[in-house]
Amino acid sequence: METPRTRTARLTGTSILAALVLVFDYALKYSGLKIPFPWYPNLKFDFTGVPIVLSLLMYGLDSSVVTSLVAGLGILARSGDLLSAAIKTLAELSTAVGLYIGLRVAAGRAHDTRWMALSSAAGIVSRIIVMTFTNLYVLPNFYGVPMEAAIGLLPLIAVFNVVQGAITIWLGMFLHRAVKERLSG
Repeated sequence: METPRTRTARLTGTSILAALVLVFDYALKYSGLKIPFPWYPNLKFDFTGVPIVLSLLMYGLDSSVVTSLVAGLGILARSGDLLSAAIKTLAELSTAVGLYIGLRVAAGRAHDTRWMALSSAAGIVSRIIVMTFTNLYVLPNFYGVPMEAAIGLLPLIAVFNVVQGAITIWLGMFLHRAVKERLSG
């Protein structure tokens, strides 16, 4: 059972990581530091998902859901673009849910590199699947991309999602390990 102190720590930690998502989004957007994907420059690499993965690893799935929703609301507030905000939220949330499932399967083997790789792969595969179906619907229906062209873009979008998912998960795991070591030592 969760104590009031633990609940307060989870709420505070989730709030801080949600705020960090907003800081990353605004800072990267207005500094011009988002890196365009070379083969499809409409997609850009960023670090917005790192606090979402950190919230999953530190406080659980519900914390990462809240942090993902805050990211989407921040993007909506900044850009006024509901579709872009929803797509980014879906991408980051699908990564976190896939990682969560992978971590649940690997429970008790968290220090085994193979199981951590499998958990990471689950997050990345989840992102690819969700974003493939999302783009099959969104590109033709909202951006006017012919279905044949949308299908042709899917491999490029999948490569982008592999790289972005790996950046998000691995940097999140690295920072989580660093925080744990710092707090325990």
